[in-house]
Amino acid sequence: MDNLSQNGEGKILIIEDGSIASKNSNLNVCNVCLGILQDFCEKEFIKKVCQKVEASGFEFTNLVLSISFPPQLSVREHAAWLLVKQEMGKQSLSLERNDTVQLKEAYKWITHPLFSEELGVPIDGKSLFEVSVVFAHPETVEDCHFLRAICPDCFKPAKNKQSVFTRMAVMKALNKIKEEDFRKQFPCPPNSPKAVCSVVEIECAHGAVFVAGRYNKYSRNLPQTPWIIDGERKLDSSVEELISDHLLTVFKAESFNFSSSGREDVDVRTLGNGRPFAIELVNPHRVHFTSQEIKELQQKINNSSNKIQVRDLQLVTREAIGHMKEGEEEKTKTYSALIWTNKAIQRKDIEFLDDIKDLKIDQKTPLRVLHRRPLAVRTRIIHSMETHYVDEHHFRLYLKTQAGTYIKEFVHGDFGRTKPNICSLMDVTADILELDVESVDVDWPPALDD
Repeated sequence: MDNLSQNGEGKILIIEDGSIASKNSNLNVCNVCLGILQDFCEKEFIKKVCQKVEASGFEFTNLVLSISFPPQLSVREHAAWLLVKQEMGKQSLSLERNDTVQLKEAYKWITHPLFSEELGVPIDGKSLFEVSVVFAHPETVEDCHFLRAICPDCFKPAKNKQSVFTRMAVMKALNKIKEEDFRKQFPCPPNSPKAVCSVVEIECAHGAVFVAGRYNKYSRNLPQTPWIIDGERKLDSSVEELISDHLLTVFKAESFNFSSSGREDVDVRTLGNGRPFAIELVNPHRVHFTSQEIKELQQKINNSSNKIQVRDLQLVTREAIGHMKEGEEEKTKTYSALIWTNKAIQRKDIEFLDDIKDLKIDQKTPLRVLHRRPLAVRTRIIHSMETHYVDEHHFRLYLKTQAGTYIKEFVHGDFGRTKPNICSLMDVTADILELDVESVDVDWPPALDD
């Protein structure tokens, strides 16, 4: 955003074109509000800010206005309060801090109706669309420095903060400092400044929106998320990108965060009703869609690739995403695996697996994921198995398991790290040739009519 500032005489200068001048150019600058209530409540200024908002390209039906005053303004407010309190005391009257209206509140009382009228939308403290206006006053920036010597505990360096003199730190110090100590360090009333405040930043931002659905993956050469090892990309695309690229474009979002109910390996297909997923779209410029537009977006994703398909695409709330993760380990998943054995087998050699129910297995973190997951032993349950004989060295195994079970390791044993396993149960050497996820038994997101 272009800066909006003023000269020392009180004239508002819009740096973009310099066309707006304050009617109060000959007035002295207020030594408490530093000119904010004098010149930045004018309709000309409000209109200029609103032009910036409208040019930002965001879709919004309401907004929250975030005003940031320079922290030294709080010091001057405090000085003014002490002065008025002293004068009222001379008349045997009392004045508590809560009896006064804060400058920021006064500014909002004045400007909220003006912003609302100019933009044609209500001001709503719960709105996801935020317009922030940041004021600065370099001339008086050292006003609050004396507080650090008196209340050092209030001014500890914080991450991502350029200065320790934040508004919160200053307010904390003002609440701790004794009145007599304050008066010794800071003039009451405050000194008059030469220049008024300037607006150093006008920014618009929209809170994240969330899209959920289920995806099917039909490729055995597609990772769920970008596959990058030591900075080198191994495969061209991913499930995440095939879905999110379209959403980023349509929602005009800056970035995204992808999450899902579990994940499959690069060589594993996800069939059936698919795997639940959710995507957080950060700072979207477009947020309002009809159900028909979402259906068309889903179709566009599905037409773009034969490697994935998406269903039940819908807008959801942040809170609703929790349903995807609730009781994740208690959920069940169904798999289909094509298995090879070194020994020749007959149909009768595998039938006993059909009778095994709720088999408890202990799985050490698999060797193949040990580089990214901590070493642990996890107990998982194989709820049921069903076998289909193929030939002397192959059979298909259908499994219903507790979520989080490593199926490949249950088949080949992972050098004894998973016990029991298909190898030990059948007394053979076995390996898995193909694996498909047949179902992820999570009742979320809600199924939609086609």
